Amino acid sequence: METNALRTLWTECFGNEDDWIETFFRTALIPDHICVRNRQGRLAAALCWMDVFCRGQKLAYLYAIATAPDQRGQGLCRELMASACETLARQHYAGCVVVPAEDGLRQMYRKMSFENFGGIEHLSARRGKPVPIHPVSPEEYARLRRSFLPKDGVVQESGAENYLAASADLYAGENFLLAAEREGQALFGVELLGDPRAAEGILGGLDCEKGTFRIPGSEPFAMFRPLVPGTPPPGYFGLAFE
Repeated sequence: METNALRTLWTECFGNEDDWIETFFRTALIPDHICVRNRQGRLAAALCWMDVFCRGQKLAYLYAIATAPDQRGQGLCRELMASACETLARQHYAGCVVVPAEDGLRQMYRKMSFENFGGIEHLSARRGKPVPIHPVSPEEYARLRRSFLPKDGVVQESGAENYLAASADLYAGENFLLAAEREGQALFGVELLGDPRAAEGILGGLDCEKGTFRIPGSEPFAMFRPLVPGTPPPGYFGLAFE
């Protein structure tokens, strides 16, 4: 498959800027981890996957699931997902994870045998007394994240940390780990692990007036489909690269 065709499809479906696409191709895309469907001599649908791990088992995180606008409503996504799951099962993945961008997609994936698991919450906070906080490298973030993950949380590495670092800043403190995007005086915590009570102090330490943090919780977020019978769903999945 020509990478230019995938770039074109993503632009049509997601409207991403060229810099984002180039960053993704440079840091996270694995050519052997792409499933496609062609129609009328061109790329009509595609998805990618990233290796993640839970309880020592290899799972596939399916993302960038895209169908060309003029090819929708023809069952291509269902066909693509079924083909990907068959491929992954042959390659001995224990299951796959997907993060729906909207409720309609969540309902569609449920019909494909995906079920909600774990969850997240959005914590809003205002600036408080600063707490010590320092930047960390992608490698250090990945290492620390293993110790901060909730029980049976999904380990996301294998290039994911480098892609994350291209769009978010990575920080650590005494009792927390943070990936965050900043816009002016507002902060969005892509993922805050550890003690959520540190949120106000984090804002003070980063000189931000307000922020919203994604933390482990009960709101539906990721979905799981086992590929090996009896494989239980993970306990937590918190980083979505959509």
